[in-house]
Amino acid sequence: MKYLFTLFLLASFALQAQNFEGFYATMALHDAKELQKDVPGEVEILKEYRNEAVVYMSDNASHKLHDRVLVHGPGYIRMPSFEEAVKAVEHPKTRPDSSRMAFTISEDAAVNAAIDVVNTQNIEDHILELEGYGTRYHTMASATQAAEDLKTKWENMASSYGRTDVSVRLYNHSGTNMPSVIMTITGASIPDEFVVVGGHLDSTSNQGNNNAPGADDDASGIATITEAVRTLFETDFVPQRTIEVMAYAAEEIGLVGSGEIAADYDNNSVNVIAVAQFDMTNYNGSTNDVSLITDFTSGNLNIFMMSLMDHYNASGVHEVTYATSVCNYGCSDHASWTNRGFLSTFPFEANFGQHNSSIHTASDTFSLSGTATHATKFTKLCAEFLIEVAKSEGSLSVGDVLPNASLQVNVRQGVLTYTIEGVSETFVSMQMHDIQGKIVVNKSVTSNQGQISLPQLSSGVYVVSLTTENDKSISQKVLLK
Repeated sequence: MKYLFTLFLLASFALQAQNFEGFYATMALHDAKELQKDVPGEVEILKEYRNEAVVYMSDNASHKLHDRVLVHGPGYIRMPSFEEAVKAVEHPKTRPDSSRMAFTISEDAAVNAAIDVVNTQNIEDHILELEGYGTRYHTMASATQAAEDLKTKWENMASSYGRTDVSVRLYNHSGTNMPSVIMTITGASIPDEFVVVGGHLDSTSNQGNNNAPGADDDASGIATITEAVRTLFETDFVPQRTIEVMAYAAEEIGLVGSGEIAADYDNNSVNVIAVAQFDMTNYNGSTNDVSLITDFTSGNLNIFMMSLMDHYNASGVHEVTYATSVCNYGCSDHASWTNRGFLSTFPFEANFGQHNSSIHTASDTFSLSGTATHATKFTKLCAEFLIEVAKSEGSLSVGDVLPNASLQVNVRQGVLTYTIEGVSETFVSMQMHDIQGKIVVNKSVTSNQGQISLPQLSSGVYVVSLTTENDKSISQKVLLK
């Protein structure tokens, strides 16, 4: 009752504060305060909660945030009402079983067959096709036409391979007239479990939306997921779980398309196992090929993506290197799924700040890169993700000597907590290696669960290995932030 009364008072204040036409959103508190300085009188902070804010702001303010405070994504999440915004920051969705979700790597034959047939020219042609609309801003007829044409393209692709397990639909929204596009590949044995990959179809420009080609942001992501799915068709891969491929509408105005879809799936208890976002894949701005975004994503799922690249892309013609980065509040559609408690991951084209600086301008054209070589690497990662997650079983433990064992590792405030289940052997030692293979921790243990104090370690990826008295071992990757 106290909460409801407080909410009533806040709502009353919100109504009184609205002396301009705008919308509700959540954003980082620091960004909200900075935005108030940029556009005084057009941003009202209605509630502060930890490092987040519920705001009511004008469209003009949203453009200022989009173009000044951040250099990728909208930087806020649009909400349908004040009450929904408060709920999002005060009571974020959690799924208790999500922290225990894990995935094995076992489908070498299927994955290698798929990544061998990735066609870079297909990716280039698709980027140019989407760039040809001139703009795909969500309010314009060209955006709706792009969605309708993509639906036809995906239908024709599935038909050309004789895939009777595929359907494609337009998803109509309340927050925009532009529809999203969803391709569904029905799982053969576990159709009620879903694996989602997506990117946003709309584009925007801070120079006026009459010319927003959006070649990298995000025609590259749409071309990436399209070609990844084509490789599955080319190699006759049949998923056991249901795969959904999504081209989201209206990402650039606050994750509207993905937000409505994620809310719909949450409200209808759709069992989404994992979500991967592909937003900007074709600008090679960093030393490493892929930067896994660590904010608003799942640590376990990010580690799984690293494991995929370690396993399939360590060297040779399919080599992919990776690092980690952050991209701030609501920077792409993965945040919509994370806010609803689903596991999400976001492999990005470069370290944040080193990515394509021409996005949101008329200069975001394919000519900046002149090739789709960089996006090809993301296409391979997308295919690997889909094949390994959409199979029938899963547990995140690559190459463990004890395949039936389950190791959970968590590091918080310099203390590593571990739990091993599903095995009768007694573990006697723990080692921790950095990404170069150097041993940074070597400790004795006396049980299959416990805590270990760690020395000061830099942020990055480490491998934790526990060994039994019979020299059997189990390993897990851990990401230190």
